[in-house]
Amino acid sequence: MWDEPGFQFFREHAVIGVVLVTHTEYGAYLLKAAELILGPQQDCYFVSVDVTKEVEKSLSEIRKSVKSADHGPGVVILTDMFGGTPTNLSLSLLNKNEHQLEVITGVNLPMLLRVLGSRKLSLAELAKEAKAAGSQGIVVAGDLLRSKVAKE
Repeated sequence: MWDEPGFQFFREHAVIGVVLVTHTEYGAYLLKAAELILGPQQDCYFVSVDVTKEVEKSLSEIRKSVKSADHGPGVVILTDMFGGTPTNLSLSLLNKNEHQLEVITGVNLPMLLRVLGSRKLSLAELAKEAKAAGSQGIVVAGDLLRSKVAKE
């Protein structure tokens, strides 16, 4: 069945899935902002983690989202903060061998935009791109402006 032409085409054109796992609704709003800029995205999900929800329920939602997002090339999980509950729950899935996964912390809008625009890369390459974009998106804008004014 998986060798049929339709499935081959689908597997060859599948992109890396994206799951945002964040405190409260941060991931939902990041995805909404990204879709405002890029348009609707497929195979992108968010899971909100907060104190009103049981840990097992959050973990179950993450597993379900990863499964829904994975169409072959893997899934990148973007979390808001290293050491936080969303990251720790996501990391618990890394060694399960059910999916090709990478967990990247510190998600911001520049990182998410780069990830969504680069999902044909390998998982390892996408992780490097995400890290670079997240860092490059952090700028002390006042310093840039003062530097530009000083040169004039």
